[in-house]
Amino acid sequence: MTDAPPNQPDTVLPRRLVEGYEAFVSGRFSSEQQRYRTLAEQGQKPRVMMIGCCDSRVSPEVIFDAGPGEIFVVRNVANLVPPYAPDDDYHGTSAALEFGVMALRVEHIVVMGHAQCGGVRAYADFQQDPFHAPLSPGDFIGSWIRLMAPSAARLGTPPSETTPQYVEALALESIKQSLVNLRSFPCIKTLEERGKLQLHGCYFGVMDGRLLAYDAASDAFQPIAAELHAAALDTPRF
Repeated sequence: MTDAPPNQPDTVLPRRLVEGYEAFVSGRFSSEQQRYRTLAEQGQKPRVMMIGCCDSRVSPEVIFDAGPGEIFVVRNVANLVPPYAPDDDYHGTSAALEFGVMALRVEHIVVMGHAQCGGVRAYADFQQDPFHAPLSPGDFIGSWIRLMAPSAARLGTPPSETTPQYVEALALESIKQSLVNLRSFPCIKTLEERGKLQLHGCYFGVMDGRLLAYDAASDAFQPIAAELHAAALDTPRF
């Protein structure tokens, strides 16, 4: 076997990823080799499954300071959960849910939305113009984001122009709808009723780092670690 040319990493992977991997190998992996070895030998046993958004600014592992093997993460456009619909189509999110619940036996499923979500904004714009490029009804994203239709309907007539306030309201309502859709899966509904599984919703502020969690009893989103968050915002940065 011959050595790869010096510039090989640049051609097979973006340089930023190579640099990141180098930092990982010399840093975190070096200090956590035994954990990775255990995960490889014994398999993953996460207690929490998270449905998050593809948005590159919202990484669940970073936000919740999670180590390898702690969170089973599924990410899609706008962190949507489709209703239970067994057929011959491709169902990536539904398949992941089935695996997380039935194979990994997670104890919690969390739907995490976030501020400034492009998918939610796209649906809001879609309501103003059904052929809003590039999200026409014939596109993959256009079809996918129509899962927000029940959420939008509960909010009533949308404003004449899309506003940040409306986008946030739609994002929060969509999280609640995803929880409803989760319960349309027979295995999830049964396990929740038996006390073996808990469903949660939360919302992350990209700009300010605020985390809200859905409280079903009050039908409202409540701040998490509010005092700690406020203190972190007041901490001077040098």
